[in-house]
Amino acid sequence: MLIERAYVDRSEEAVARTGDRWPWTVPCVRRLAEDGLKFGAPVTFLVGENGSGKSTLAEALAEGFGLDSYGGSAGYKYASSRTPSELGCAIRFDPTAAGRRMVRGPRTRRRGFFLRAETAWDALARERLSGVPEMMSHGEGFLMAFREKFRQPGLYVLDEPEAALSFTSCLELVGVLAELSRGGAQIICATHSPVLTALPGAEIVEVGEHGMRSVAWEELGLVDHWRRYLTDPRAYLRHIIG
Repeated sequence: MLIERAYVDRSEEAVARTGDRWPWTVPCVRRLAEDGLKFGAPVTFLVGENGSGKSTLAEALAEGFGLDSYGGSAGYKYASSRTPSELGCAIRFDPTAAGRRMVRGPRTRRRGFFLRAETAWDALARERLSGVPEMMSHGEGFLMAFREKFRQPGLYVLDEPEAALSFTSCLELVGVLAELSRGGAQIICATHSPVLTALPGAEIVEVGEHGMRSVAWEELGLVDHWRRYLTDPRAYLRHIIG
């Protein structure tokens, strides 16, 4: 692991910025500003409904580490119109001994990747990955890119990587993340996937109106809903299609 805790800069100037406006009004961001977020495992999943703030949190953590908000490798700057977010600029980290040189050293020492679903293919293409044939589907290309880019110790922040993946491909990604974490990397992944979150040993942080809390896989609302839906789809669909 590289990071033990993420928190918001509480200097007088920084506190003045955290008023009653977005993103500081988002419950999970407010909780981060108040208490910070501790990491107890090499892989942490952020889980919550759309609008819960999990992607906002993931992007800010990536920015705080020095990863481009557009997506891509550490130290790689894209010609995009994105400017650093207010939250990302305020993020600070308590590093582990292994992560101290990356976190407290110059940007060029940092290693990792920020993958966001809506820009992933473009970001990967800009880095001129080898061995990703054009005739491959997005899902196949993603997996090959993961294997090529996700190799060395660093911070890997993923925002809904399952968007382009089938069930089988999600299982393959679980294997990639497990191997990466065993090699000294740290992964933070915002996701809706019950497949990814089942990775043994991973920490799961559920975000919502309550802020943030650590939960077991079996306690996740999305796991319960998927289990019940697959058991009896009509119990859900009768409220939608009549």
